[in-house]
Amino acid sequence: MKHTQEDLKAMQAWPFARKIQVTQTRIMEWYQHFDGAVCVSFSGGKDSSVLLDLARRCYPDIEAVYVDTRLEFPEVRQFAMSKSNVTVLRPKMRFDEVLREYGWCYPSKDVAHTLYYARKGSGCALRRLAGIGEGGEPSKYRQSHYVKWAFLKDSKFTISSRCCEVMKEKPLTEHQKRTGKRAMVGTLADESHRRR
Repeated sequence: MKHTQEDLKAMQAWPFARKIQVTQTRIMEWYQHFDGAVCVSFSGGKDSSVLLDLARRCYPDIEAVYVDTRLEFPEVRQFAMSKSNVTVLRPKMRFDEVLREYGWCYPSKDVAHTLYYARKGSGCALRRLAGIGEGGEPSKYRQSHYVKWAFLKDSKFTISSRCCEVMKEKPLTEHQKRTGKRAMVGTLADESHRRR
């Protein structure tokens, strides 16, 4: 399901009760679509905690899946593991191994992704770092954000956006394949362009 920018703004202006109602309807649709073979991706953060609470109001025994990267604050880790019916997964690589193999995810996932491909000669990534749009016009899409980090293209340290993929997404994907369950993820559209 895709929404326009206008749709998202309208939904963000809804009363709180309507947001809860619509979210629980989406949870029930997801659950029913996959015949109950679902789980909640649970980090212990605010967004996934709200999702888990709303999902368990509908389905009290729904599985929560926590990927223990060992990078979270101890209190967040303890909170996540204190919930009932939580499956704890661990990535196959430690953070230091990910950094050595794939590089730093700096300064953000989007910028790191662009820098990685710019270093490989991607025209799209190079244009984005130069503030140029697809048609050669000045880009309005976060132009200054990318341009200010363009100097990192020539830095001596490796940069990529692979950290989250290796540390969090891959263990969850493997769990989904192993169990046949489809994970629900709770994110807010206003947190970043990627999440929107």
